[in-house]
Amino acid sequence: MVRGIVISTGTTKVLKKLWPWILAGAGAYAYGSLVEAKRIQPERRTIRLKRWPKSLDGYRIGLIGDMHIRDQNTVTLTRAAVSWLVDENPDVLVFVGDLIEDSNNDPIPLLEFALQEAEFFSGRAVAIPGNQDYKNHAPSEFEWVLAKYGIRLLQNQVWSHDGIEWLGIDSANAEMADPFSTILKADPTKPMVALWHEPDMVDVLPIGPELMLSGHSHGGQFGLPGWTPMKTRNGRKYVRGFYPHAPTPLYVTRGLATTFLPARLFCPPEVTVLTIRSLQ
Repeated sequence: MVRGIVISTGTTKVLKKLWPWILAGAGAYAYGSLVEAKRIQPERRTIRLKRWPKSLDGYRIGLIGDMHIRDQNTVTLTRAAVSWLVDENPDVLVFVGDLIEDSNNDPIPLLEFALQEAEFFSGRAVAIPGNQDYKNHAPSEFEWVLAKYGIRLLQNQVWSHDGIEWLGIDSANAEMADPFSTILKADPTKPMVALWHEPDMVDVLPIGPELMLSGHSHGGQFGLPGWTPMKTRNGRKYVRGFYPHAPTPLYVTRGLATTFLPARLFCPPEVTVLTIRSLQ
C-alpha cells in the first residue's frame, strides 16, 4: 500500500499566503524571458572626462557587448543593435567581448551573418575577446569573420585610431590578460581608452588610460531596486553604467544577450552611443 502525503493545516495556510508571490514570480520570469530579454533599449549617454583633450571633445563611441551568438534570438538582437548604430554613425564601433557562446549550433557562421551590417564601420571598428570566446573555441577561429567586415581584433594589443590609443586587453577570466605590456605599447602622449571585458579589473588597471569600457556583467540581468541577484566573477563590483570615480573612469554596458538564466527584468539589452566631453 502506498501511503498518501498528508499536508498539515499550518502548511496549507503558508502555501495560501505564498501562492500569490509564486504566481507573481512566475509571471515576472515569463515576461523577462519572452519580452524584456528580446527588447533592446538604445542608449545615448554623455560622459565627461577630466583628462580628455579638447580636440576630441564630442567624440562618439558605438558600444556593443556580450552578444553571445548562439541561436536565432542572439543573431536578431545583434543585427538590430548594429543597424541602430549604422543610423547613429558614431566615430568608432567597439565590441567589448563575448562575441560567441558554445552551443549545439556552430556560432561562427551565425556570427558572420549577425555582423553583416557592421561592414559600414570597416576600418573604424575594434573588438576584444571575452571569457566565453575561449570556451570550446578560440578567438583565432572567428578572427577572419571580423577581418571580413573591417573589424580589428585586439589581444593585448594597441590600435592607434583617430588620435586615440585603443588598448585591447584580453580576457582576465580566461587567464589571457596582460595589461602591463599592453599599456607599454601605447603612445603616452595620446589619450588612451582601455577595452577590457571584465569590469572589476579596472581596480588593477595600470595608470594611464582616460577611460575603460567593459561588459561581462550583463547589468545583473535583474535590476531590482537595491538588489542585483545575478553577478559573475570579476563583474560583481561594477555592474552597469558609468563609474566616474573608479580608479579609471569606467563604463559598463548591460550587453545584448543573457547568461545562466534566459531572462531579464528592469535590465533590458543595451546598445549605446557614448559621447565624450572634455572637462579641461
